[in-house]
Amino acid sequence: MNGTTGTNTPAVIVIGSGPTGLLLAGDLATAGVPVTLVEKRPHKTSNLSRAFAVHARTLEQLDARGLADELEATGQRLQRLRLFGRLTIALDFLPSRFNHLLVTPQYEVEKLLERRAVEAGVDFRYETRMTRLTQDADGVTVELRGPGGEESSLRAAYVVGADGMRSTVRDAIGLPFPGHSVIRSVVLADVLLAEKPETLLAVNAVGDAFAFIAPFGDGYYRVIGWHRGRDVADSEPLGLEEVKEITRMALGTDYGMHDARWMSRFHSDERQAPAYRVGRVLLAGDAAHVHTPAGGQGMNTGLQDAANLGWKLAQVVTGHAAPGLLDTYHSERHPVGKAVLRSSGGIVRLAMAKTPWTLALRAAITTVLDTVAPARRRMLGQLTGIGYRYPAPRGAHALTGTRVPDVVLADGTRLYEALRGGRFVLITPDAYEDPAARDGRLAVARWASDRRTALLVRPDGYAAWASGSATATDIHAALAAHVG
Repeated sequence: MNGTTGTNTPAVIVIGSGPTGLLLAGDLATAGVPVTLVEKRPHKTSNLSRAFAVHARTLEQLDARGLADELEATGQRLQRLRLFGRLTIALDFLPSRFNHLLVTPQYEVEKLLERRAVEAGVDFRYETRMTRLTQDADGVTVELRGPGGEESSLRAAYVVGADGMRSTVRDAIGLPFPGHSVIRSVVLADVLLAEKPETLLAVNAVGDAFAFIAPFGDGYYRVIGWHRGRDVADSEPLGLEEVKEITRMALGTDYGMHDARWMSRFHSDERQAPAYRVGRVLLAGDAAHVHTPAGGQGMNTGLQDAANLGWKLAQVVTGHAAPGLLDTYHSERHPVGKAVLRSSGGIVRLAMAKTPWTLALRAAITTVLDTVAPARRRMLGQLTGIGYRYPAPRGAHALTGTRVPDVVLADGTRLYEALRGGRFVLITPDAYEDPAARDGRLAVARWASDRRTALLVRPDGYAAWASGSATATDIHAALAAHVG
């Protein structure tokens, strides 16, 4: 499969078909935007993926696309997290329909997102590399090299680089990627176990070693390990005995692991691009930020980038919003990427604590999280993604920029069902009929309760506007400003 639509004039070109690129391309195509997705790899689904955790906010975004329940059937739910060998944090009080962590491999996420993108009409170009990119005031031209080495060019209004840590798009626009390596020679292995771990996620760290074991659901387990004294290049051969030794050091047992189907080394970086937009070129996912795997936030953060950017690009490309709307992508998502770098890096540094003062710091933080509920809620809000809010204009209603929970509406449906199709949703206390033709881009609903707030929800599930005493004129103005 090398293409699904045959279109030669995309409005947006997405480079990279990982989860971030697939979600973004699917959102654009669903909104009626012609989009081409360029991927250097051949079209095949790999089961050798690093990510395996899907957090609550990501599941909410997938629910808004009708995919969450299907994805949940592919994995296992985790109701509790255990940190630093002694702190257990319950997830069941999360204010979300998805009050758990879903353990499922990245390729299951990709399969669902690819199917949705294909059905929406995305033009796929597999085994195709971007070799050059130039932009001007009217658009972007991308030079491509196809499967047989043939050269071609493609022009679009916008290009999004979702092509990973070694992004060719980021390099082409001259953006640096400042940061550093945090951990070298982390080992990964997918293995069978003779003994099943007592918990769904087996994780622990000692002074010189760390190990993590999670089930894929097909009988295999993903093992991630690190040994302080084993600092070698990523290219150094890796044997199962080394993985077993690290696991025994950290967990006290290797669970009789055997028959590895894949083993690899990698190093973990903390890096972030200074800008997520340069003219008509934007970055998302690992092309914009990379961080340690602690907390399983990498894929989730990239998917949140795509959910934020997709509806904005659609609004601009279809003429319903000015190009300045795209600047809010950076102003909203760059601080989140920075926060994830801090939190994931902090978890790794605390897990690897060895000196007396770092061990004391870890003990103090663990005690606070264990005994102070607001601190625990804040930490979980960041880890799961449901705690982030976006900047609001001065004088805006307190709800503006906040994540809107999946409330039940007056007709018995849920908000995240109403969001499907990439729509805005207006929730009002009284019946309201939109006088403007908005091409199915707006759904109007009423509260199931006696709440008197008028609330406009963006397609990504955040509040665009709210008022506690809105007149019809106020609502008309808000819809014109945000929906177009």
